[in-house]
Amino acid sequence: MSSSFGTLFRLTTFGESHGAAVGAVVDGCPSLLPISVEEIQRELDRRRPGQSKLVTQRKESDTVEVLSGVLDGVTLGTPIAMLVRNEDARSRDYEEMRTKYRPSHADFTYDQKYGVRAWSGGGRASARETVGRVAGGAIAQKLLSVRWGVEVVAWVSRVQSVGSEVDEATVSRSDVDANDVRCPDAKAAGAMVSLIEGVRKDGDSVGGVVCCVVRGAPAGWGEPVFDKLEADLAKALLSLPACKGFEVGSGFGGTELTGTQHNDAFRSDDGKSAYTKTNKSGGIQGGISNGMPILLRAAFKPTATVMHEQETVTTGFENTTISGRGRHDPCVLPRAVPIVEAMVALVLADHGLRQDACRHNGGK
Repeated sequence: MSSSFGTLFRLTTFGESHGAAVGAVVDGCPSLLPISVEEIQRELDRRRPGQSKLVTQRKESDTVEVLSGVLDGVTLGTPIAMLVRNEDARSRDYEEMRTKYRPSHADFTYDQKYGVRAWSGGGRASARETVGRVAGGAIAQKLLSVRWGVEVVAWVSRVQSVGSEVDEATVSRSDVDANDVRCPDAKAAGAMVSLIEGVRKDGDSVGGVVCCVVRGAPAGWGEPVFDKLEADLAKALLSLPACKGFEVGSGFGGTELTGTQHNDAFRSDDGKSAYTKTNKSGGIQGGISNGMPILLRAAFKPTATVMHEQETVTTGFENTTISGRGRHDPCVLPRAVPIVEAMVALVLADHGLRQDACRHNGGK
């Protein structure tokens, strides 16, 4: 099983949903980067369960322990190991899943691949694994900010059929975190909350879309041909639990335009740099950043666990039924926002370091 991601800035996550702990090791972070436990904890707090009635009520403090790689508030350039202990696993809720496959979960496929699975809580297939991604992403975001002045902001743009209108140029992290659903459009957020509360009471679930903007990424990041920037971003986001779709720039909507309508015309105001008058490319052309804001969207399916009886089979392939148990998110989107930011930051930190190495002069 591959649990590592990145080339120069590399993240490895470990742990199962109902094991002793989850965590991550970040390797390749430059030395002397100022980082505090509080900064990492702040991102984990945005992801943790139990933070509102819209998410799973599993009670985890998600308190991070930095075991190595940081001394006196700065990175050492050596591997940074981070641990978060599981405090509120209830394996008894999953006893039925020991011998039955849950619809649209990874139970069946993990069994087919490995011949064994962590049936309690879903093991590595659980969103609990993303604790390590967010911890590593917090370090990546700090590196992006300090070294290149790059900012990453994500938000919930749609829950099922309830959409929002957001100014991508100005939306801020504080705007996003102003409500439990993490949608900076207050009117739409209210409708989203009502929708999620309704499906939760019905024992059901809904999905939607998370948007993300990256500001300040310089031109030149990305590695053609196979490590194109959007290709690595797509891999990062599609590796998230429940993520089923990815778009950058105009995305699928661009197929409805002509080339003339879709092209981003260039302009220079100082004779030394250029920008595009529009941004249908989403800040990436030829797999390389062009200096414009990077715009992307990730689609998340409805949570697979629902509190209704469904058809399934046993591990011996006998037809049976199963009903959802335990504590689950009726909608993954509010907690997906910091996870999307983390994965985008990990990709960009990696490509920033790769570009610096490519140019041999700090990318200038």
